[in-house]
Amino acid sequence: MGVVIRTATGADRELVVGLLDEAFQDDPVSGWVFPGAEYRRATHHRLMAAFTDIVLDAGRIDLTEDGSACALWMPTPAGEHDEDDDGPALVREAVDPANERVELIGRLTAEIHPAERAHEYLWMIGVRPGRQGEGLGGALIGSVLDRCDDDGVPAYLEASSARSRRLYERLGFELLGSPLELPDGPPMFPMWREPRATAS
Repeated sequence: MGVVIRTATGADRELVVGLLDEAFQDDPVSGWVFPGAEYRRATHHRLMAAFTDIVLDAGRIDLTEDGSACALWMPTPAGEHDEDDDGPALVREAVDPANERVELIGRLTAEIHPAERAHEYLWMIGVRPGRQGEGLGGALIGSVLDRCDDDGVPAYLEASSARSRRLYERLGFELLGSPLELPDGPPMFPMWREPRATAS
C-alpha cells in the first residue's frame, strides 16, 4: 500500500513542530546545538517551530496523511548568498538568545550552500521514532525527486549523520565537497543530486 502524502498548511503547524521535535531529539546535530538532554527537551522545539514557520511561509512541507513523517522543502534560486543576512541571528533571538550555536549552525550551512544553480533544498525530514525504517522518508523524498527529474531541477541537502547520508546516496545524492565539521561537534554532509533523465 502506498504512502499518502499531502501538503501541510498553517493548521498543521503544531503537528509538524511536534513531529520534528520528537524525530530530532537524538540527532547528532541537534545534540550539538542543544547539549544536554534536559536542555534539549526544554528548548529544541522552539528551533523546530522557527524552521516550520519559515518553510510554511516560503517553501512547502510534505506530510504523510497519518502525521508520522514530514519533509521541509525550499525552492532556492541561483545567485550569491547575502553575507549580511540576519536570518540566523533572528532565529537565535526567537529560540534562545544565549545559545550562539543556534545562530552558528545557520551561518555555517549558509556558507556551504551552493549558489550556482537553482535547486530544491531539503531543509529537513523527520519521521517519528516508532515509525522509522518503514520507508516513509524515502517516499516523502521520492515524490519531490520525481518532480525534480520531470522539471530538470537538481536537489540539495545536508545530511546530519552517516546513517542518513547512506539513505540519500541510495536516492542518487552525492557528497558535495568536504563534510562540514562543526566546532567540537559532528560532521554534516552537503549532498547534491542531479536530475535524472525521464522517459518522454
